[in-house]
Order: sequence, then structure tokens, then C-alpha cells
Amino acid sequence: MNRMIKLIHNENIKIASRTSTWVMMGILLFMIISVGGVTKFLIPSGETHDWKPVIIAENEQLSQMINDPTISEAHQQSLQETMAINEYRLSNNIAPISDESIWGFTLSASMLISFITLFTIIISATSVAAEFSSGTIKLLLIRPVHRLKILFSKYISAFCFSFLFLATLLIFSLTVGAAFFGFNQLNAVNLSYNGGVIQETPMILHILFIYILNSVDLLMMVTFAFMIASVFRNQSLAIGLSIFLMFTGSQLVFALSQYDWAKYILFANTHLQQFFTGQPLIESMTLGFSLMMLFIYFIIFHVISSLLFVKRDVNA
Repeated sequence: MNRMIKLIHNENIKIASRTSTWVMMGILLFMIISVGGVTKFLIPSGETHDWKPVIIAENEQLSQMINDPTISEAHQQSLQETMAINEYRLSNNIAPISDESIWGFTLSASMLISFITLFTIIISATSVAAEFSSGTIKLLLIRPVHRLKILFSKYISAFCFSFLFLATLLIFSLTVGAAFFGFNQLNAVNLSYNGGVIQETPMILHILFIYILNSVDLLMMVTFAFMIASVFRNQSLAIGLSIFLMFTGSQLVFALSQYDWAKYILFANTHLQQFFTGQPLIESMTLGFSLMMLFIYFIIFHVISSLLFVKRDVNA
């Protein structure tokens, strides 16, 4: 265990010593400030203090949509849940979260997790493939340490920095949100529909939950990039293919969503938020099914990368 901790520590030092790592951190901070500045100064405010007429009008529109015989039963259920939440707001005088509030901005900034995924892909692919291209992998493998420990120390180290990026995104988003929009709606809650009951959740817990859901895609894409880097020892291929699939996978699944077999595609299951804030892209999908598919893909990626890394002749 001590040897594994030392390997992880050494890998973290390698990652931290790269200028590119801190350039990516600077880009993330710049993007958070930019999103805040654009929201504050460039986008016209559509907020209104009299939010109740807006909710009432929305419910009237939802009621008409529910009666539309052309929409699916699952879509009708989703609309009914939205109506129930709106009625709960009206009954309990709970205003929707404003985009121009500390919580609204922090939720909006969570979309930057996709960039953290991109940064972690680069870090993980570089940590493996660069060792082969530079020849330094031989210096690692001559140590009296099993190859799997070396491989997973790199994997874990990449995620250590992804957690650092995620923590930075959350803390800095809250800071920028407070600076630009103050502390209005500080006691706001998120409303969700669960088993016929409307539940109130503190916003900070809701935001953490969104972070966890959005991090599933990060976990799977980084694991995929790690596998490609281990198999082909090519940094450009691992980064390029992973980024390409990250941005096109969802579109591919959407194009094939009319086919039930599309639910077995990895990218149909990485967006777990679809089970909590909407309806599944493919009606037969469930949360349990998606978790099972993600687990299977996760194991497959690791088995492939582990077997080939252990058996590969580095002199080849």
C-alpha cells in the first residue's frame, strides 16, 4: 500500500510540474469569470419579481400539451410532474431560481464540467502515452513493482487532478456568483417530484448532486482515453478519439434513438440527469439499466488496458 501511495505521489508531481496543467486551470478560471461577466453585463435580464403569472401561464400551456394525443405517455408523465412542481411553488410561494443569483449562476457554470472532462482526458492520455513515446516507461517498469500498480497509479493521479478542477469550479463559481449577483435567494430550495411527493432540497446539495451526475461522463470518457493510450501508446490518437466521441456521442445516440438497441451504446447511458430532470431518450431505459451498462463498459475498458499493458513488450 505504501508503495502504491508513493507511485501516486510521484505521478501527481509529474502532472503538477507540467505547465500545461496550470494553463488549463487558468483557462477554467477565466471561463468562469467570462460566463459571469456575460450573464451580468451583456445578456438582457429577463427576470421579473412578479413570477407567479409566468408560472400560471406555463401551467396552462402544459395542460394543453398533456391533452395532445400525439405525445408519448412518458412525455405526458414528465409534463404532469412539472405542473405539480409549479402548483407547489404557487401554493407555498417558492420563487424559481433566478439565473442572476448565486445559485443560478453556479448551476449554469456546471456546464463547464465538460471542459474539465476534456482537460482530464489530456492529462490521462499524456501520462501514459508520453511515457512510451519518450522511452521513460522502461525506467518505470524496471522497478520491483507490478505493472498494474504503475498503470493504476497514473489513472488515480489523473482523477486527483480532475477532483481539484471540480472543486475549483464549484468554489470559484460560488465566489464569482456572489461577487456579481450578491446573496439574493441564498435560502432558496430546489423542488423535485419523487413518487407523487414534492421534495425540497437545499440548493448546495442539489448542485453537488448535479456535479455527481455530470461527472459520470467524465469518469467514462477518461477511462476510455486511458484505455486507448494504453493500447496504442499514441497520445494524439487517445486525445483526438476521446474528444471526438465526447462531442459526437450524444448526437449519434439521438440519431439512433428510434431503435431500441441504441440503449446499449455507451453514450446513451452517461447522461444520468435524464432520469431526474426529464425523460429518458429511449423509453425502455431505466436508471438501473444505465448504471449496469456503465459498470460493464467500465470493467471492459479496464480489462483491455490492464491486459495489454501487462503483457506488452516495451522494446517492441
